Amino acid sequence: MTNLQNYTATTVGRRLNSLFLFAMKNLLFLAMLCVMGASYAQILSLSGNYEGMNLFVSNPIKSDGYGYCIDKVLVNGNILPASIQTEHFEIDLRLFQLKKGDEVFVELEHGEGCTPSFVNPEVLLPFSTFEITAISATSDGKITWSTKNESGKLAFDVEQYKWNRWVAAAEVLGKGQKTTNSYSIDIIPTSGENTIRVSQTDNTGIKRSSKSITFTSKSKSLTLSPVKVKTAVYFKAEQVATKTKYEVYDAFGNLLKKGYADHIDCSDLLSGIYLVNFDNKTEKIIKY
Repeated sequence: MTNLQNYTATTVGRRLNSLFLFAMKNLLFLAMLCVMGASYAQILSLSGNYEGMNLFVSNPIKSDGYGYCIDKVLVNGNILPASIQTEHFEIDLRLFQLKKGDEVFVELEHGEGCTPSFVNPEVLLPFSTFEITAISATSDGKITWSTKNESGKLAFDVEQYKWNRWVAAAEVLGKGQKTTNSYSIDIIPTSGENTIRVSQTDNTGIKRSSKSITFTSKSKSLTLSPVKVKTAVYFKAEQVATKTKYEVYDAFGNLLKKGYADHIDCSDLLSGIYLVNFDNKTEKIIKY
């Protein structure tokens, strides 16, 4: 090989190495940009169920003053096909062929230094629309009811009327179907006549209740003793220790204890007068 050939081969090799190094540097720079971009991307998300209403979004200016905060909106993984470069915009959920009750997951991809917000996130929460078609109770406290026209999976509260107010006795998650929904649950009845109802409270904070029904239980009436107590009071039915739900209030109306047992430990109570709710009664005790 001549000197000219050696020089040419060496020069070509050097140029190829230079091109390779240049390409690798560019790829490394692009990769760094991608990582930096990913690190600056922020996600604000919201999940719920479609209830026939659209979401509204507050979209502030970016921290550098150029453009708006949100770069992309995804609904169940699909890009929102609408303009988002404005201070406030609507996410029209109808664009995604959703049916009432369908699950919805919304993501707002935005930059650092600014925080967008959902104006009305409650529209993805279910509303209480149930109608009771039947409700009944057995003497041992089994409550059964049926509904129609539910619009979302909201909890039903089974409530007992005792101690001069409605008290939560059990909770059942609603099925949320428009067609017939059937439910059944056992509660702890008080002695004698029991009055119960079924209620729901949605995101508006308004409670909707069924009509109340009554049943007579076979539970025996309870007594509390002693009235003057040092360490504990006991619940008995015909001299037999019996569990009951109870509450203990001080003279100022503060709830101090609650539970389900056949006695109450009073050793940690200060001396004074207390009111005890148990069974379907309220009685006074004196701690000394």
